[in-house]
Amino acid sequence: MIKLLLADDQTLVRTALVALLELEDDFEVVAQVGRGDEVVAAALKARPDVALLDIEMPGMDGLAAAAAITHELPSCRLIMLTAFGRPGYLRRAMEAGASGFVVKDAPAEQLADAVRRVARGERVVDPALAAATLAGGASPLTGRERDVLVAARDGATVADISGKLFLSEGTVRNYLSAAIAKTGVRNRVEAVRVADQRGWL
Repeated sequence: MIKLLLADDQTLVRTALVALLELEDDFEVVAQVGRGDEVVAAALKARPDVALLDIEMPGMDGLAAAAAITHELPSCRLIMLTAFGRPGYLRRAMEAGASGFVVKDAPAEQLADAVRRVARGERVVDPALAAATLAGGASPLTGRERDVLVAARDGATVADISGKLFLSEGTVRNYLSAAIAKTGVRNRVEAVRVADQRGWL
């Protein structure tokens, strides 16, 4: 029996996935959560063999939750689920310790197959996404440039970002300028949009 943890903030999607997975004779969903910051506690309590994590969740995104599970419960294998097949997400998911990456609109039997293969120790990646990732290359952003763009996502001012990241305003402006140049756009709003679309944030 393969024990599963499912994390997705959309209740309807999560309950539908649980129902689908539990139709399989060899699967048992032992935990389900709706927030990224609940994932590690649930995993430590339920000890799943495989965790299926949505990338976009409140509290903590799925990529950060994946890295935390890899650290806290290395025996648990990870599959990232996403509605967005963004190439940068795949690279970051693998860096966080994920063994699988499946888009949510994949057929149910494809998801079940991915769970079994990951449980056996294989890697499973959506082929179209793998090709796009290889074609797209790595993110050109440094860790700090990424942090500054993430902080700028909600229209934060330079002063807001400076306070949040404990950086001087001049340093924040330098990071924003570098990120704008690397994304090939005119301003930080566009830089955030382009970096987000490419899965770099």
